[in-house]
Amino acid sequence: MANSPTGESMTSRIVRIISAFDDTHQSMPVAVLARRAELPLSTAHRIVKDLMGHGFLQREPDGGIRLGLRLWELANRSSAALGLKQIAMPFMEDIQAVVRQHTQLSVLRQDEVLFIERLSSHGSVLNHAKVAGRLPVHVSSSGMVMMAHSPRHVQEAYLQRRDLDAAAEKVLRASWARMRLEGSASLPGAVVPETTGIAVPVFGAGSTAVAAIGVVVPTGGEDIPATVPALMTAARGISRGLGVRTEAAGPHYRR
Repeated sequence: MANSPTGESMTSRIVRIISAFDDTHQSMPVAVLARRAELPLSTAHRIVKDLMGHGFLQREPDGGIRLGLRLWELANRSSAALGLKQIAMPFMEDIQAVVRQHTQLSVLRQDEVLFIERLSSHGSVLNHAKVAGRLPVHVSSSGMVMMAHSPRHVQEAYLQRRDLDAAAEKVLRASWARMRLEGSASLPGAVVPETTGIAVPVFGAGSTAVAAIGVVVPTGGEDIPATVPALMTAARGISRGLGVRTEAAGPHYRR
């Protein structure tokens, strides 16, 4: 696609437009969209018009622009996350029937956790994780357990980007080592003081985490000790559904 005068491709500009939408900016005037995408207003108008023509964006009655159903349709037709979600759903439902709080499935995207599914019960504790939403790795039990079971070069790149002091880096490495040994992560009060996130990795080939299944429950709840074995059983089932021989996927799966 044609480049802009600054050398930026049209694809990059389209990605910036689409990426400007989030939980707090689900609909906005073109002027706001242009500002958030850091594009000239005339360029934003032109791209928005083209994307609306393909159904990737749509105009609200008040004139605001929001993501169109065409994007949702395409993502749910062939997304890699869709297959993972379909495999995981029966196991998530089993976990949710027991904890009756929040059960969630996520994948790692560099320094963030992307949540691809969540089941919640009425009256459950506050949970900031949302489907298609993200949280930083270090405040998420899912993010921490996936990073703990990621290849060494992934961990080192993450530490380099965070630019921690020596003491903080030592604590983080020790946390990962403990999580690898225990096969799970538990973070009380990392996001909401009254809640605890608990997660286990879903292994792919070579003992590398490809996803995580976890719960968010009240801190100090009686059922927390029994949650980890149930999550590990679910993770084994998901790995098998992905075609991974779980006896070769990691020592924790042989428990």
